[in-house]
Amino acid sequence: MGLESESIIQRFPKWPLWLSGESSPSLRQLEDFARWTHTPIGYFFLPDVPKLVLPVSDFRTTSSDSLNEPSPELLDTIYLCQQRQSWFHDYARMHGLPRLEFCGSVTTKNSPAEVAESIRNKLDLSLEDRKQLPTWKEALRQLIDKAEGIGVLVMASSIVGSNSHRKLKVDEFRGFALVDDLAPLVFINASDSKAAQGFTLAHELAHIWLGESGVSMPQLGQKSGPHIEIWCNQVAAELLLPMQELMQNFDPQRPITEEIRRLVKLFKVSSLVVLRRLLDEGFLNQDLFSSLFRKELERIQEMDRGGSGGSFYRTLGARTGKRFARAVLSSTLEGQTLFQEAFRMLGVRKTSTFYEAAREFGVLL
Repeated sequence: MGLESESIIQRFPKWPLWLSGESSPSLRQLEDFARWTHTPIGYFFLPDVPKLVLPVSDFRTTSSDSLNEPSPELLDTIYLCQQRQSWFHDYARMHGLPRLEFCGSVTTKNSPAEVAESIRNKLDLSLEDRKQLPTWKEALRQLIDKAEGIGVLVMASSIVGSNSHRKLKVDEFRGFALVDDLAPLVFINASDSKAAQGFTLAHELAHIWLGESGVSMPQLGQKSGPHIEIWCNQVAAELLLPMQELMQNFDPQRPITEEIRRLVKLFKVSSLVVLRRLLDEGFLNQDLFSSLFRKELERIQEMDRGGSGGSFYRTLGARTGKRFARAVLSSTLEGQTLFQEAFRMLGVRKTSTFYEAAREFGVLL
């Protein structure tokens, strides 16, 4: 469950007695406990505790014991995204949307640079256009928009659905990809720093091109692990900052911290991406990289903690993806999807909110 005993006892004072067998919960208490822990009530009547497993491949590389069994939050997020993907798959078929040939179009035998170029061309991601953007955060928004523009559903959230009491833990996962040639889906754990989210999106796009669904823990500082994850990291790094461009612009005469800031402003990527690329090319040794990386990560996390959540409708667009939200809104207004189903998939409760969202996303004038 991922809950501490103290928090359980606060809500259920007889919890230690239930564990020892000195007392038993009433049916109502058991139902309340099941709701609070997001556990199917039938589990409590089984002879053995069922082992929870991920419904997709697990590509995470950390050795943390907390990853031995997925949390209910991670499982419910995957299930919700699978439901959304299934709905959009049917929607795409009904509307005659073309199958996306880039899904599963490469293998790990393709060079990361070659695949990064393929993704860049498909996204129409111009490095020169990227340089004109004001910040790397704007560049992240552009990458999301371009991914959705070619048919990838991109969803980013720090909670399960719209339940603000169920937080997603960044030390459990950073993102996942669900491959489908009509409705490929990328989910980004928005509890992570914005800098890491950009790398996660690029990493999961590599998974889409590879045709491999799964949960990931991509890390810019990662040097070892499953071959598929190292390969996807290399594709992501090359997509965000091509090595050839870095070599042409890197000035070894400048102080390294000053040069990193300059390259961040020039290429509109996070300082973590710049550091990783400098390490890859041998401009930094491992010790200096580790020291600078740790300091930059702390600085970026502090900056993110000071940010605001933005408007409800911007948050809705991020959590569900604008492509998905517009499809559900228009399908519902056309009478093809029930309002109840639309409310569940979008995480809204009021009809007035639904119609305002339709106006915000340009579905209803």
